[in-house]
Amino acid sequence: MATVAVTDTTFDEEVKNSDVPVVVDFWAEWCGPCKQIGPALEELAAEYDGKIKVAKVDVDSNPNSAAAMGVRGIPALFIFKDGQVISNRAGAAPKAALKSWIDSSI
Repeated sequence: MATVAVTDTTFDEEVKNSDVPVVVDFWAEWCGPCKQIGPALEELAAEYDGKIKVAKVDVDSNPNSAAAMGVRGIPALFIFKDGQVISNRAGAAPKAALKSWIDSSI
């Protein structure tokens, strides 16, 4: 499964009410480090298909979700399970580090 674009309107439905854990990537088109981790997140979304969902929130178009999560810098990544944040991290990282973080959190 590919990453899912999430908006302020769909955040609760797609993230908080999800049946599977959700990795949420707060990003922006102009953000270099965000673009660096984008392909890795796409690959991880495919690898974990059915086990987790990878959601992307464009902070420029959806500032309310970012503000509600206290996002101050991007990329900001959160893992939600059963509607609650169970882990978060900031900044770009290689795919292996992201995979390790996900595996240790879910």
